[in-house]
Amino acid sequence: NCTSENQMSRISELNLSSPFHLTGQCNADMVTGGTEVEIRWDPPVEPTCSLSVDCKDWPNSSCSKSADGKKQCFCNHDFKWDGFNLNCTQGARGRYGEAKTPVALIIVLTFTSAAILVVLSSTTSYVYLQRRKVRKELGSMPRGVNLCDSERHIKDLIDSGRFNQDDTQGIDVPSFELETILFATSNFSNANKLGQGGFGPVYKGMFPGDQEIAVKRLSRCSGQGLEEFKNEVVLIAKLQHRNLVRLLGYCVAGEEKLLLYEYMPHKSLDFFIFDRKLCQRLDWKMRCNIILGIARGLLYLHQDSRLRIIHRDLKTSNILLDEEMNPKISDFGLARIFGGNETSANTNRVVGTYGYMSPEYALDGLFSFKSDVFSFGVVVIETISGKRNTGFYEPEKSLSLLGYAWDLWKAERGIELLDEALQETCETEEFFKCLNIGLLCLQEDPNDRPAMSNVVFMLGSSDIATLPNPKQPAFVLRRCPSSSKASSSTKPDTCSQNELTITLEDGR
Repeated sequence: NCTSENQMSRISELNLSSPFHLTGQCNADMVTGGTEVEIRWDPPVEPTCSLSVDCKDWPNSSCSKSADGKKQCFCNHDFKWDGFNLNCTQGARGRYGEAKTPVALIIVLTFTSAAILVVLSSTTSYVYLQRRKVRKELGSMPRGVNLCDSERHIKDLIDSGRFNQDDTQGIDVPSFELETILFATSNFSNANKLGQGGFGPVYKGMFPGDQEIAVKRLSRCSGQGLEEFKNEVVLIAKLQHRNLVRLLGYCVAGEEKLLLYEYMPHKSLDFFIFDRKLCQRLDWKMRCNIILGIARGLLYLHQDSRLRIIHRDLKTSNILLDEEMNPKISDFGLARIFGGNETSANTNRVVGTYGYMSPEYALDGLFSFKSDVFSFGVVVIETISGKRNTGFYEPEKSLSLLGYAWDLWKAERGIELLDEALQETCETEEFFKCLNIGLLCLQEDPNDRPAMSNVVFMLGSSDIATLPNPKQPAFVLRRCPSSSKASSSTKPDTCSQNELTITLEDGR
């Protein structure tokens, strides 16, 4: 009981023992029912000294006089006395250990932190809003699906002279805002550029969730225009097959016309088979799978899809490869829809790629499903030989690649056509089966060429003996590359009735 004389005497003695001292009198404790007294302990100040040697136990201090004339071991410059650790410490500790930061530094740090917070908040908000916009567009339901249920409606839309950002009828994929695509491609930066095609440049983009896309940007100076753009948007959106590239959306904003596709990491077939180093990455089994996949994709277009479509521009550069080297047919800018009873059509505007066009289309403007079959045959010969049809020339007989393949076939030396990179992995019977089927597709008369349904069946069959013997293909001979005799009135050294002499104003 601190009110008794004995307790008060002891408290008085305690108060005389520095650094303890009383801060109050006896107070009643409402919790315990007793009484209490508050006792405080003050940290000691700098120790007293007479000479400098007296301060050796306190590093970074020196013996000097204080304001009241007493000598103490005061801390040197940039050091403060730490009453808790009983030492001179570097930093902003005061006599009793409190943090002391210059006011100017506090102001600078405060404004800097606020500015950084504002920038981060603005950036985060912008990215969030952009990603929310992309998610909304990606998740949007196709508009106008019920407005274009028949082949005739789709053909009318393609043949119409209108197409702008507000025209969404009959299109089964969402329309994206230009700002969204600019954000995904970093404003079409060169670092994201994948290549250049007949349509224009192609860029890689990234959507939220690490979804990679490929963006085709219509070039103003390309050979394609509004009609080809509409073809891609309307037609490919209606097609769903594992061997056709998938269209994710499109954008029409003023002069900008953009197509958004699934990203193909391995680019196109020609990127591999015509490169003497990269071609080694495609062994025989992979090339057979690629040929079969292309055939299945064409069969879907010709027969199994909701629309019967002729591609009209099948070539190795339009065969894209996914992560597992599965082929996907792309570029439907020149594709045409055929009605249920239609099998052929005629055009005055011959467009396509030299070396892949069938003779009846290149010379007479007549195209049919068999035109695609001819192009497929060229792709087969190029895939198994590793040679370009347009870049090959056998000077002794003025043979094209197709003529060279036919010559070797007749002489029963077809194995000489095999790509050198396939020597170790090739299966001889499979090679001759592919060569035979390729030559069947290249026959000059379109009626002699097999339908794609028969091609798929033959590729899957192991009975090579039952395959028909091919007739001579078209474009066996080609002009001699003699520049000195090039003239409109001068005949070439070697000519053939199958020779292609047409000039393609809309070539790709």
